[in-house]
Amino acid sequence: MSKVKLLRSTDKDFNAELATLTESQGALDRAVIDAADAIIAQIRKEGDAALLSLTNRFDQRAVESVDLLNVKREVWAAAKARLPSQDYQQLELAADRIRWFHEHQKQSSWSIADSLGNRVGQRVLPLDSVGVYVPGGKASYPSSVLMNTIPAKVAGVQRIVMVTPAPNGVMNDWVLAAAELAGVDELWTIGGAQAVAALAYGTESIRAVDKIVGPGNAYVAAAKRAVFGRVGIDMIAGPSEVLIITDGSVNPDWIAMDMFAQCEHDEMAQAIVICDQVDYFEALQSSIDRLLPTMTRASIIEQSLFNRSAFILTCDLSESAQISNQLAPEHLELAVSDAADLLEQIKHAGAIFLGAQSTEAVGDYCAGPNHVLPTSGTAKFSSPLGVYDFEKRSSVIDLSVQGATALGHCASLLAEAEGLDAHAESARYRISKTQPE
Repeated sequence: MSKVKLLRSTDKDFNAELATLTESQGALDRAVIDAADAIIAQIRKEGDAALLSLTNRFDQRAVESVDLLNVKREVWAAAKARLPSQDYQQLELAADRIRWFHEHQKQSSWSIADSLGNRVGQRVLPLDSVGVYVPGGKASYPSSVLMNTIPAKVAGVQRIVMVTPAPNGVMNDWVLAAAELAGVDELWTIGGAQAVAALAYGTESIRAVDKIVGPGNAYVAAAKRAVFGRVGIDMIAGPSEVLIITDGSVNPDWIAMDMFAQCEHDEMAQAIVICDQVDYFEALQSSIDRLLPTMTRASIIEQSLFNRSAFILTCDLSESAQISNQLAPEHLELAVSDAADLLEQIKHAGAIFLGAQSTEAVGDYCAGPNHVLPTSGTAKFSSPLGVYDFEKRSSVIDLSVQGATALGHCASLLAEAEGLDAHAESARYRISKTQPE
């Protein structure tokens, strides 16, 4: 069994090695982009006919009507009934906690007045409609349903359309139950670039939405990028990643399993552990060697560990924090004795887990915060998915006669400086007048 590579911050080529290790692997292949573009063009031209043809082709189905791709409410109810009651209760617990957290993100409209009698402010309203893409096929993702739908529902979105592929016509009971629990309004068994195109442009049967969120494969990512501008999107996510800073105080078996939890996503996932004690890495490697053969997805974990993961030896915790800020990881675990103190040194991360008990796995499912997070260093300028992603803001300007006069002088002067005479005159018309003559 190969060993996880060890990087030392004191090595002269450390920065180059770190850059190579963490360079984005999520760049879309040109062939994938071209294929997605072709599918989008076909949907725009042919509508339902193309959607039906592509779904039957890619999902090995023989559906004769697009209407049969729409999952009726009685199917959702039957799926919910098939889940053992104790399982559904845990799904409810996750949904309740996600809803509880996101309720605290709601924003309110506001206005303020100045001494001239002017009022300015901001009006906050929900989006009208949102499309939620949920991957299907080899695995089921009820957590994606909850994480992408509940914040939209909390924001007040009136129409939430979920799309998910159903290879061979098979739907997952957990996914259907989660859709009902989260408040999905429409559910279609379509996937791939064709589903994104249908949501963005509409077809005879599916009305277009205003924004599309949710993870998917490379073709879904390429399609979301292509339709951005026509609709809003959440992000173009790269491979998932975790960075763990430890001081050696946490059982290495725990850290090894946290690495496995990340790496089992796929071969491109990444787990990096930073510590200032080289002996701890020896213990951690022993834990990996012993525990890895017990994992169901051991081959995937091994490829991820030994191709894209690493141990990083630093001089102290402050340097560990500096390197973390440089990488801006999607998930950051502070597995140290005084996590609250180290948190003060952290600037960039999608989600931060404090202390030995706070594992990413719980955060991914039911802690409450969203698991849709910025990847590939984009946490330097992006945030987790939240209620604010399903709201829009309008500025409101209400000028008094006195205010229009006072500010009209300012506006006309700036307009003239920019050579925009009509702007200047428009402002002057309001000076000392209630209405233009």
